[in-house]
Amino acid sequence: MDIDPRLFNAIVVVVGVPAALVGFILGVEFLLRLLPGPRQARLRPWLWLLPAFGFLVVFLIYPTIITIINSFQNDKGTEFVGLDNFAWFLGNEQQLSTLFNSLLWVILLPVLTVGIGLLIAVLVDRVRYESVAKSVIFLPLAISATAAGVIWFFMFLWQPASRPQVGTLNGILSVFGAGPAAFLQTDDFRFNTVMLIVVMAWMWTGFAMVIISAAYKGISRELLEAARVDGANEWQVFRGIIWPLLLPTIAVIATTMIITALKAFDLVYVMTGGKFDTSVIAFEMIQQFGFGNTGRSAAIAVILLLAIIPIMAVNIRRFQAQEAIQ
Repeated sequence: MDIDPRLFNAIVVVVGVPAALVGFILGVEFLLRLLPGPRQARLRPWLWLLPAFGFLVVFLIYPTIITIINSFQNDKGTEFVGLDNFAWFLGNEQQLSTLFNSLLWVILLPVLTVGIGLLIAVLVDRVRYESVAKSVIFLPLAISATAAGVIWFFMFLWQPASRPQVGTLNGILSVFGAGPAAFLQTDDFRFNTVMLIVVMAWMWTGFAMVIISAAYKGISRELLEAARVDGANEWQVFRGIIWPLLLPTIAVIATTMIITALKAFDLVYVMTGGKFDTSVIAFEMIQQFGFGNTGRSAAIAVILLLAIIPIMAVNIRRFQAQEAIQ
């Protein structure tokens, strides 16, 4: 009787992986007992980290190296074509539009999420129903990007003026006698992209709010009251005390949002499929791979990697500076 391959894979995952892990632990401890005490103390951390290093090499370092190599090869991977794949991306008008869209994401998504999250965190802190309000605002983050895309696709749904408007927003506009608006199908690709960014901001504003709120509550209330007693108004208190103290937290959130913007794919795929000039770098990378253009897809992946590295480098330096101060 043949075993279903899916059942076999499930057995390997459920039984084989834990068994291999337990076997590794027992094997490491057995080998360490054969060594003198000082060597055990020195080797034990490295041997325990060995599986993590192995996963890092197999699932991160090796694929990265292969992707970089593929970016300099043709689509079949049979010969090197130099910088042709990168020249195609940077010299193609459609791809430059994709790059511009990604730039819009990188700028607007952090601004919207951090700005609105900061406003809500400061205002809601003074109301009695704070926990309820925060729960409602945070709720969209529990929804997957695919589900959010489906929800907002029907929110933005547009029909010609001669047909009934089944989209929520256009239905509301029709009640007030306004014409239907094509939120995602306009001739202005920047407006279409902004609408997608608004949906992503709707999802992530709760995340920014919760993190900023936690940092805000960590500010000494005595310090704020002392500033008010000295005659500072609320704007001066915010600009002179609250904002500087929240700046490190805001920088972390902004970095997270920038990386999220560069990786945006789900919403674009679900809501527009890259049509109406809404494609972004991550979406174009998947598209080219699906078309069999592996060299071009790898080149886009390398460009995406190069865009993220400076952001991570700035944050690492900032963390090191904070550690030095502490």
